[in-house]
Amino acid sequence: MTPFAASVALLRRHDVLLIQRNRPPSEGLWTLPGGRLEPGETAEQCAVREVKEELGLSVFALRPVTVLQVRRFRLQVFATQALEGEIVPDAAEVRDWRWVKPGQLGGLRTTPDLGDVLERAFRMFDRT
Repeated sequence: MTPFAASVALLRRHDVLLIQRNRPPSEGLWTLPGGRLEPGETAEQCAVREVKEELGLSVFALRPVTVLQVRRFRLQVFATQALEGEIVPDAAEVRDWRWVKPGQLGGLRTTPDLGDVLERAFRMFDRT
């Protein structure tokens, strides 16, 4: 069975919160917060936990965006506008973070398909 992972597009008006990974396999790349499912977790539970661990934020009302095959993982991507807390990144996981407009992705080294995923996420919230 293919291992599962989950990530979340955190949307704010016309911006999305991206993180720069601080360890392999995507070290140095800009992407959405997320990670691997732990035993017994659903994809949504994993996404909520990973955002809390990586950024210190609580997220709610996740909407499924798409499922991607990323290396050997099936990645469930969610999106939400509902988040609470102050961003306190876990330095072991997150090298840097920033709010980015989708048009600014060209200047960043990102994970594959990030632009397409964000286009879908923004469309779900009428933010195209």
